[in-house]
Amino acid sequence: MEHSTLVQRHSRLPLEPNPVLLEHARQRADSLNNRVADLITEFAGSMTFVYIHLVWFGCWIGFSVEGYPYGLLTMIVSLEAIFLSTFVMISQNRADAKRQVLADEQWMTVKEEDTQNRELLDLSNQILELTKAIHSQTNSRAGAK
Repeated sequence: MEHSTLVQRHSRLPLEPNPVLLEHARQRADSLNNRVADLITEFAGSMTFVYIHLVWFGCWIGFSVEGYPYGLLTMIVSLEAIFLSTFVMISQNRADAKRQVLADEQWMTVKEEDTQNRELLDLSNQILELTKAIHSQTNSRAGAK
């Protein structure tokens, strides 16, 4: 279960999806390879996958499809492990890509905020200079009277 789903379950406020991540997901969905990898990764990370394997292994051993030490079963499971590890790496790459998209977006926000802060400092300094000038004018007029 994803973190956002857990947070949403324990929070009363609905979470709005990040538009940057929505765009990233849309771009990923454009590729058939990405869609297939996402589906396999989603299924392989489910309890359904575990239950199917429990039944499969139980039947294999229970119905004596082959004798101990189960060479064919071992080979099948080893091949499956090789493919599943590949899908785990694909999933990690996908997660890294999401993190990179978010980091890039946050960096753009930081740069925009920095620019805004510099503009605000400039405006504050201009206001300070104008205030000093007005104060100086007021004091010089008050002293002249």
